[in-house]
Amino acid sequence: MVLMISGIDEAGKGPVLGPMCVAGILLDATKTDELLRIGVKDSKQLTGKKREALAREIKKVVENHFILEVSPSRIDELRKIMTMNEIMVICFTKVLEELRPDHAFVDAADVIADRFGENIREKYSGEILITSEHKADVKYPIVSAASILAKVQRDSLVKQLEDELGMEIGSGYPADLKTISFLENWVKDNNSLPSFARYSWETSKRILEKYDRNQKTLFQYE
Repeated sequence: MVLMISGIDEAGKGPVLGPMCVAGILLDATKTDELLRIGVKDSKQLTGKKREALAREIKKVVENHFILEVSPSRIDELRKIMTMNEIMVICFTKVLEELRPDHAFVDAADVIADRFGENIREKYSGEILITSEHKADVKYPIVSAASILAKVQRDSLVKQLEDELGMEIGSGYPADLKTISFLENWVKDNNSLPSFARYSWETSKRILEKYDRNQKTLFQYE
């Protein structure tokens, strides 16, 4: 009997701008050496061009792959009723439902790695073995491959946004000064956040409050 395994990882959990992508791959367990042969490693250790080249090779090697794109507005909607960790469980489960492996290796999005895996297993509709670990994208080539697909997809979507706007928005992460500068200028010019911002993020709320023209200043109350 052929054992089919999957690797799942995300890109874009933390950014204030743009979507989150959760990628999964399905592979015959006896073919994991193929991933090492083509040079798969944690996506953070690779250049953008190398990730793009590897993404094409990965899709040739694996049996199947699936990338779930979660929009900023969908994330905001879900955060009204659940935590971000619960959202991650739902998204990882959705990817696994598409791939239907016997054994899944996942990069844990919870401080308690085993709990993350158990929550996925409980929501999954069938029988499945789950290995949930922190830094699984470094330890397991199959998760590294998923991390590459997720990162390439998210980068492509961010690039599309920049092309449509005709300006750079940075990586989308709150620590990126280019992203913060873009957001502040947008809010100053439009008195609102762009449609691709995550309204529920503290960064968004802080910038909105800072530049909200409708807020009265101390002098206006005198």
